Amino acid sequence: MRIMKILFKNRRILFLSFNKNNYSTAPKSLATLRIGEKEYRTDEYTNITPKILSYLNRNLHLKKDNPLSLVRQRIVNYFYSSFTHGGNPTFSVYDNVSPVVSTKQNFDDLLIPEDHPSRAKSDCYYINSTTLLRAHMTAHQSELLRAGLDNFLMIGDVYRRDEIDSTHFPVFHQIDAVRSQRKEQLFENHPDLDIFEPSFDRTNPHAYQNSISDPAKQSCHTLEATKLMEAQLKNHLIGMVRSLFGEDIQYRWVDAYFPFTHPSWELEIYYENDWMETLGCGIVRNEILANAGPNNTIAYAFGIGLERLAMALYKIPDIRLMWSTDSGFLAQFQNKNANANIVYKPVSIYPQCTNDLSFWLPPTTTIDTFTSNDFYDLVRDVGGDIIEQVKLKDKFIHPKTKKHSLCYSIVYRHLERTLTQAEVNKIHKEIENAATKAFNIVVR
Repeated sequence: MRIMKILFKNRRILFLSFNKNNYSTAPKSLATLRIGEKEYRTDEYTNITPKILSYLNRNLHLKKDNPLSLVRQRIVNYFYSSFTHGGNPTFSVYDNVSPVVSTKQNFDDLLIPEDHPSRAKSDCYYINSTTLLRAHMTAHQSELLRAGLDNFLMIGDVYRRDEIDSTHFPVFHQIDAVRSQRKEQLFENHPDLDIFEPSFDRTNPHAYQNSISDPAKQSCHTLEATKLMEAQLKNHLIGMVRSLFGEDIQYRWVDAYFPFTHPSWELEIYYENDWMETLGCGIVRNEILANAGPNNTIAYAFGIGLERLAMALYKIPDIRLMWSTDSGFLAQFQNKNANANIVYKPVSIYPQCTNDLSFWLPPTTTIDTFTSNDFYDLVRDVGGDIIEQVKLKDKFIHPKTKKHSLCYSIVYRHLERTLTQAEVNKIHKEIENAATKAFNIVVR
């Protein structure tokens, strides 16, 4: 893994600063952030932390002894074997693309509105106001379409600020895909049918106001084209789920909304006595295709989280285990066939340590305006991977002083050894001190 440094433009080391209103690595003066071989300017949007930077270039989905790599290979094998053209796989695979993207790639190219909550600093890791760590692999969709590709899988790590528990981590892995078809491919046996409505001028698609008011289709597409693509999409994804979980798996489709597809669905499977969401999908908005170049195709797209599938398939109880370098964990997946039936066996069970942190907020902040994700990032940055969970335990407004208070429970557990209460208390105190400086709080 490359060594990453954070530098001022004059090459002095950048010391992290804590803004009392927002936990951030943004320096107080103009600085640059060096990631790999490239430097990026920082600004008021910069909120990426050293801990998050440490996960870059780990590429767990490409590590052959990691469960994420096994799931990746199973899905790629399914699409390679199910879709061929002239004896060659129809889908091309891109699994080592840099996670640093522009806001244009991550949002604008995908028609995500400027006021959409997914753009918020509380949801994303920004390098600066125009650059961030990708929040989804779909961020690369338009650039691959512009390159002339029509069927491809995009695989990699994505970054989102989130709560802390056994199923959430700020870095996870996705497979996103696009399959597009021209009229002669889609309607091979029905040349009288068309992808587009007669009112749609494909020579000037930007002059057409494509509507998504009809829940069944986009206004530019014919119903026949949409329904045929929907049938292909759902059949392909059901086949994939059956290849992973068995032919008898129960499933259901749920209507959904995504800014970049319409209509859109989520696929849920009935797994261990409950419905589990496995992926989101839909028909790609025609504006995206037209902006990327192809004006004569219709496409479907889907996105799958690898961690969720791996945890279900291999009975892995904690998402942090995906990052473990412990030989007892990795050996269970070492040199295994991708289709092997593996059930994770705990190497050892180590006890939890739980400490609460209660604090008064400054007068300018309320229990409703305080951003928990800022606090989660601070806890993770100070405590590292021994932080198993952080839960908002209590909100309180003093009846007389009207001061606002929050209480968080922080659960500590090492995956490879037993923590002593003394070392937990030491880390907890460091979190208290860092939070006091970052948020101008008063510990209760």
